[in-house]
Formats: sequence, C-alpha cells, structure tokens
Amino acid sequence: MPRSNRPRGRRRAPAAEPDDLSRLLSGWKRTETRRGIAWNVQPISADRALKDYVCPGCGGAVSIGTAHLVTWRADGVLGEAADLAARRHWHTHCWSIS
Repeated sequence: MPRSNRPRGRRRAPAAEPDDLSRLLSGWKRTETRRGIAWNVQPISADRALKDYVCPGCGGAVSIGTAHLVTWRADGVLGEAADLAARRHWHTHCWSIS
C-alpha cells in the first residue's frame, strides 16, 4: 500500500503577543524624520479610505478607495492632541518625494 504524505497531527500557531496585535490594529504606524522634524506616518488601505481629502503635496484629491498615508508631527510643541488634529492625508508617492 502506498504511503500517505498527509500530516498526522496539527501544529498550533503560537499565540500572538499583545504588542503584535496592537501593531496589526494600528496599521503599521511608524515614525519618520523629514528635514529634521519627526513625523508619525500611518498607512491607510484602500478599503479603509472612506472620505475624500486634498493631498498637501500635489494639491490633488485623495479619492475614496485610494490607499494613502496619514501624517502628523511626532514632536510638536503644542502637544499630542494638537498634532493629531493637524494631521494630513498624502498620496503615498507625494509623501515619498517630499
């Protein structure tokens, strides 16, 4: 009788650490430095892009359903709440060439 190559037991995936889960939920937010200023950069997927925005890089529309980036200062002097309120939505390409 031929040998079966089917696995006999199932291995369980290791449980995700809480910090891994929070990183997945945050959309891989990262900090970048541009011209000596620290910026928080959060990617937004196409299915999460639910509003139209104006890109500060090119002045064009960031349309509904377009993957893009949201940026805000990470080192502002007015505090985190003010920095978050001043966030901007950029085309990914416009942010990369700015």
